[in-house]
Amino acid sequence: MTARADILSNIRRSLGVTGRERPRVSAVEDRIETAPRGLVVERGRLPHDERVALFKEQAEAALATVVEVETRADVPAAVAAYLRDNNLPARIRRGDDPRLDAMPWGDTALEIAAGKSDGKDLAGVNHAFAGVAETGTLVMTSGHENPTTLNFLPDYAIAVVDAKDVTGDYEDMWAKLRFAHGKGEMPRTVNWITGPSRSADIEQKMLLGAHGPRSLHIVLVKG
Repeated sequence: MTARADILSNIRRSLGVTGRERPRVSAVEDRIETAPRGLVVERGRLPHDERVALFKEQAEAALATVVEVETRADVPAAVAAYLRDNNLPARIRRGDDPRLDAMPWGDTALEIAAGKSDGKDLAGVNHAFAGVAETGTLVMTSGHENPTTLNFLPDYAIAVVDAKDVTGDYEDMWAKLRFAHGKGEMPRTVNWITGPSRSADIEQKMLLGAHGPRSLHIVLVKG
């Protein structure tokens, strides 16, 4: 018996319970299911269009770049334009997210590799689960559809996010995530990404790309 188990056993014995009584178990289950929401930042409590505008504003304030496109079919051309405008090779690596698969990448001259990154890719493309307006944050879930390595290893991270998936605050986002995946089925990793990697630890000078991508480009799909 561990020290922790010994302490809890003594507490249960002093209370005259085993910890397995149905009313006690139900009370815990009810508390988890109906937990009250904490304080929510008012900034994100906006109508849809204003919420999306705030997401873009906050993302750019965090040094990300944002381009808006009308439909998912416009994403490949937007990615190609971003690489061209930054004098980068027309080459990306992405996962096999069905939303990305359905886009007309063949209409561009992009060279596309699939799967997780080994650290040698200059640009990676992932599809975000959603965005959070109050801080301009992307929510990235792990899996073969959108490998986590593509969020951190390439110097240039490109994220696609649908405007309809932009929530106002973190609390709404966690509820959306739990609803989408179901109890006990959450992704192994959920990354919240606000702008490119940066650090000012040394001499208080801002350095981009300190611990990950030096650039974060967001393609925001309006339709």
